[in-house]
Amino acid sequence: MTSTGSSSDTWVNCPRANPAARLRLFCLPYAGGGAIAYNAWQRQLPAHVELCALKLPGREARVREPPFDRLTPLVQALANGIAPWLTKPFGFYGHSLGALVSLELTRELRRRGAPLPRHLFISGRRPPHMPPGPERLHGVSDRELVAWLRRTGGTPDEVLREPELLAMILPVLRADISVNECGPFVEEDPLDCPISAFGGLEDERASRADLEAWRQYTRGPFRVEMFPGGHFFVQSAREPLLRSLSALLDDVVRELPA
Repeated sequence: MTSTGSSSDTWVNCPRANPAARLRLFCLPYAGGGAIAYNAWQRQLPAHVELCALKLPGREARVREPPFDRLTPLVQALANGIAPWLTKPFGFYGHSLGALVSLELTRELRRRGAPLPRHLFISGRRPPHMPPGPERLHGVSDRELVAWLRRTGGTPDEVLREPELLAMILPVLRADISVNECGPFVEEDPLDCPISAFGGLEDERASRADLEAWRQYTRGPFRVEMFPGGHFFVQSAREPLLRSLSALLDDVVRELPA
């Protein structure tokens, strides 16, 4: 892991250190997910991009820490944690819950007068002025939550069949759902950075029309691209997704000052 020599390493994991990179891509996890979901991406991204997966409390190496269950404290802690890493141009990629956190983290950095992302990559989520999905998950029973996990396909069946594993996963997932569904949305000025929105053609939680509604969040260029699959097209269509993402990252790097 790349080290900044500070406590910010608690928040950031770079699977392959790349000191020569011209751009960092910070990746934020979906509800219940962790930084490990992005570990394999570095091999398929451009050589001038360093992938930095963000590590949230309650999972993986931070399993003993309580997870955040509200958006504002999470975003403020993330802004503090990544501050030493903003020494190079960067972008944010967030899937589902991570899309919401990416937007709010960008807004928090703007309020602080900190460096801002050159590009925001939104994946698999409606914009925050809309309901986050066709069904509300906050407060449902464990049985209903496991059924939802099984339908969306993001969790292996062997995990869903193990009570001990579920006992570890469900509290973190519930906290993440609270972050995703329970925060009040506050209108702010649009961002200046481009936004690219990615979605799954069969994702009931984020249709193409839903993703098009992200257009109002930027004054810059905006695009939507759809891929085969449902809510977890980031797994089932990873190859075409990463090809498209790599092309966009190449464009970002080409526009950087020499």
